[in-house]
Amino acid sequence: MSISVYRGDISLPTELSNEIMQKTQEQSAVMQLARQIALPGRGLTIPVIAGDPTAAWVDETDAKPVSTPTLSQKVMSAYKLAVIVPFSMEFRRDAAALYDALVQRLPGALAAKFDNTVFFGSAPGSNFDTFAACTAQNIGSTNTYAGLVAADGDIAVHGGIMNGIVLSPAGKSTLLGALDGDSRPLFINSVAEGAVPMVLGARAVLCKAAYKAGASGSPSTPNKVGVAGDWTQAVYGTVEGVRITYSEDAALTINSTLTSLFEHNMFAVRAEIEVGFRADTSCFNLLTTPYA
Repeated sequence: MSISVYRGDISLPTELSNEIMQKTQEQSAVMQLARQIALPGRGLTIPVIAGDPTAAWVDETDAKPVSTPTLSQKVMSAYKLAVIVPFSMEFRRDAAALYDALVQRLPGALAAKFDNTVFFGSAPGSNFDTFAACTAQNIGSTNTYAGLVAADGDIAVHGGIMNGIVLSPAGKSTLLGALDGDSRPLFINSVAEGAVPMVLGARAVLCKAAYKAGASGSPSTPNKVGVAGDWTQAVYGTVEGVRITYSEDAALTINSTLTSLFEHNMFAVRAEIEVGFRADTSCFNLLTTPYA
């Protein structure tokens, strides 16, 4: 695609946008676990099944029962997520270096913000769900196994099956430190592996954005170290791929200072996506550890 700038054009291949979007999906825990749908720019109304149909035994000539599951609807709207990254002019002389830098820097920024918003943040609008108010389970050092079982049970009570757990590095450390009565680790096969691929039969995904530090107070606010849930009850949608815009004449606020790109021999690339997220939040639990 061709991107207009104030002083000529820079031509970026269409594959670059696709690669950035693909890597954003790879680095986003939410996008790995939730179902993806195509989202039109005006939004989309999606059905939510609140109950399952019920079968019954009948005699050969009896009328067959009709069971209608409870349906509700949610509107998924597209919200814009953007980031601007400045570069020195040296990148402009080497297109390959610029493409590599974009692929390295942009997906992580987009994925981290999207995930952190879904897990703990303030929704960008009323038609975007987050897990900020979900039931919390303490998986601290003395409650790790019991906390995870409690999360599994709470999700089951609300009609879900815990099939995915997102762990922050702090959450992973907590699970690695969980021991049985013989001081053997509960959640890894060997110290050499050092990984937590499965937890109570649920896939585990490591994600830095799945952490929010607690705060002192009365009562204290715990550290949030992960999210467990039924990811078949979560859907995200994107309107189109990542849109890339280039400028060498803009002024950016860098470290609270308005900086002229032209004056500093720099240019900037803006990447933005339109994305939405909806979920049955009752089928998700936050995983916490006590604030210290």
